[in-house]
Amino acid sequence: MACRRSPRLHPQIHASEDGARMTGHIRRRRGKSLAQPDSLPDDDDMLREILLRLPPQPSSLLRASAVCKRWRGLVTDPRFFNQFYAHHRKPPLLGVFLRRNQGRGVVFNPILDPPDCIPPRRFDLGRCRSRDGYELLDCRHGLVLIKIRSRTEVVVWDPITSEQRRLAITPKFQMSVFNGAVLCAASDQGHIHGSCHSSPFKVVLMSGYKQFDQPLACVYSSETGIWGNLILTEVRCEISRKPAILVGNSLYWLCKGDDILEFDLGEHSLSVIRGLPVTNDILFKNRQVIRAEHGAIGYAILSYPHFQMWQREVNGHGGVTWVPWKTIEMHSILELPPLTEEVVALLLGYDDDSDVIFLSVSGNTYMVQLKSMQSTKLYETIDTYHHHPFKSFYTPGAAMVD
Repeated sequence: MACRRSPRLHPQIHASEDGARMTGHIRRRRGKSLAQPDSLPDDDDMLREILLRLPPQPSSLLRASAVCKRWRGLVTDPRFFNQFYAHHRKPPLLGVFLRRNQGRGVVFNPILDPPDCIPPRRFDLGRCRSRDGYELLDCRHGLVLIKIRSRTEVVVWDPITSEQRRLAITPKFQMSVFNGAVLCAASDQGHIHGSCHSSPFKVVLMSGYKQFDQPLACVYSSETGIWGNLILTEVRCEISRKPAILVGNSLYWLCKGDDILEFDLGEHSLSVIRGLPVTNDILFKNRQVIRAEHGAIGYAILSYPHFQMWQREVNGHGGVTWVPWKTIEMHSILELPPLTEEVVALLLGYDDDSDVIFLSVSGNTYMVQLKSMQSTKLYETIDTYHHHPFKSFYTPGAAMVD
């Protein structure tokens, strides 16, 4: 039998008159290459705009700088850094500094996952070590304030650049227990905190006068290189070791008891605010001054599983009251089952810029964002000293030195 071809599998193609003309047109163009699609222009400005949109995490620019010499030249340019900071506005939270070894050491605990995790050895005090130890006082705007116990000085330390500035303190503070705060003093328009490596700074020391518990303050300016006049108030108040909170243009310290010390950075004035009355069964460690809405100050108390917050309001006649603001059920936020037994819960720290608190609950450390109510389990709680959150942009220039 003859095998018949299927017209479906092998169709007969009949060229029409129009098809013939098209075929001829294609044949005439054959030999001439079709137009190539336009490629991205080889322009540094466009590449820079793309690189600016990389995440502000530590590994982003570091990896980009390893692509080629051209990319490295762009992302290590100081002008690019300024544009990168301005684009992202807020630096990432790299980790926390805390005291260890009975207050005689300062350790960095990273909180980011690899490849953004900063090794603790990268942020080591190095030559700042002292036989009698040192005390961590404050951490803000990418700077850390250290008190040398065996000497009459404090150290302002930039962990990113490893630069240290030693400041001899005034005699009035040498014989008393004091606390302190460090902050960037840059006044140029558009300055982004977290990139303050070469910017001027201020140090504020605060002490309860040794004999009378009378608050006493003094300010150092890196622009003048000297300490200012002593500032005091007649109201008695004993300063605590809790770090200061920056709200608006004022620093706030929680005193032992119910009072709050306010230092106005603009007026260089010191005053005492009557705080929220708290019962003695609440640990002092679990009380915290926080940033509230519309530039007001707040007060927070951890009494697990409740985290209660109040806001300070001033009426038209100058009267001040504390009004309830929020109450958070922490066991639901931390995704922990309700526990019938007594739980050991401690308030470890607070970041006044990102409104984040650090808690230790049942042997684990958590980070909670108070606005979004999102929580992150960080690590097992090793120490219950106060956590000092460290936020900064991590630029390739500083990272490559390590």
